[in-house]
Amino acid sequence: MSGFDKDWLALREPADRAARHKALVDRLVRHLQSTASPKLMDIGCGTGSTWRSLEADMPAEAAWLLLDNDGLLLQEAMRRIGPDRGVTVRQHDLNDIDGLPLDGVSIVTASALFDLCSEPFCAAFAQRLATAGSGLYAALNYDGIMDWSVTHPLDQKMVGYFNDHQRTDKGFGVALGPDATDCLAQVLSQQGYAVHIEDSPWLLDAASADLQQELLNGLRTPIVEMSGLPTDTVDEWLQFRLAAISAPGSSCRVGHKDLLALPD
Repeated sequence: MSGFDKDWLALREPADRAARHKALVDRLVRHLQSTASPKLMDIGCGTGSTWRSLEADMPAEAAWLLLDNDGLLLQEAMRRIGPDRGVTVRQHDLNDIDGLPLDGVSIVTASALFDLCSEPFCAAFAQRLATAGSGLYAALNYDGIMDWSVTHPLDQKMVGYFNDHQRTDKGFGVALGPDATDCLAQVLSQQGYAVHIEDSPWLLDAASADLQQELLNGLRTPIVEMSGLPTDTVDEWLQFRLAAISAPGSSCRVGHKDLLALPD
């Protein structure tokens, strides 16, 4: 799987940071504080947004390894992080689960990743984690919920078509989309992990207009592909949704879930 556009990643980063469930991060921190020489490995790291969101809360001695298959995103990550921060990067195709460098890794982190993955991928990944004895903090997995305070009769149908598209192959087999967190919880529990799940929705208002616009524009192709609707119908809905961003009191909620799985 290739990486995402760095401009989209930068646009969504503040919303991602605000959405992370604080109590789950606190639980993660307590676990790492009780771990000698904690090491975190962030997979599908993009430009390093997970590191930027968590670094200030982590134990001072924590080391990070950032993995992505996109070399350009890794370069951007190191440019933004800077030297001497206890961070190294490595290019790696996540389809090579057996080759993940998990030796000494206390926690694997990932953000907005597992909704792109298949059930077999998650099962194999959970088994690999258990063999290594590493925990998992998987944040911001889309859960299929998207709604607006200013409503349109087609909203839920359009979201349904988008959710159908989220269940197509994204590079890791047929994707779980909104079912990812439930699947992860099941396969990790079967491996003996204690699993904790919390909601982490984006709550967007006029201050997030640019993100909302980019999100809506990104819905067009998936909806057209999955719905069979005339493009005029899709475009009329999108025009309504884009115009509503600036309506007084208008807001948008995009549901996500955070998961923390620790060896029991």
